[in-house]
Amino acid sequence: MQISSKPISAYPWLIRMFFWKQKRTYGEVLEPGLLWARSPWVFAALALLYGALNRRTSPLDPALRSLVTVRISQINHCAFCVDINAATLEKRGVCPDKILALNEWQSSPMFEPVERAALMFAEAVTHTDAEVTGIMRKNLTAHFSEDEITELTGLIAFQNMSSKFNAALDVAPQGFCHVPHLQSDET
Repeated sequence: MQISSKPISAYPWLIRMFFWKQKRTYGEVLEPGLLWARSPWVFAALALLYGALNRRTSPLDPALRSLVTVRISQINHCAFCVDINAATLEKRGVCPDKILALNEWQSSPMFEPVERAALMFAEAVTHTDAEVTGIMRKNLTAHFSEDEITELTGLIAFQNMSSKFNAALDVAPQGFCHVPHLQSDET
């Protein structure tokens, strides 16, 4: 299903301020923003939530946050989300080989125990037929404080909402990521 965006001038001035920030950050307005902004109040709340989760003072490492968002995007088959989140992962200093290995993080030696704990938890929360087990919770508490686990859970929930929205509306990638052969399909 493809929903068209409106001309930027058709959005309320407050929403256009968010678009200005997107253009400054990414070089262009993001297509999902134009779609979410069809409901300005929902878009504003969503943008504020994203800002809270992606703040510099987050207790979670920026690269770890991006690893989690890319993996969730792959699971939910969101090509746009894989593109933009992998580009952010690149900017956060993660090498292209590790980004490409994210589909097989369980068997790749490139991932640290803290990353494995976060990715295992993200997958369990994302897959509707999976369960967050006691072993997973114990593994999380070995690497993260309760505040960090709360923030990680919020990030996972946000990325699931975002990637499912974009995948349902068939939002195409905007060409942000430079890693060749990056796939959004799960193996």
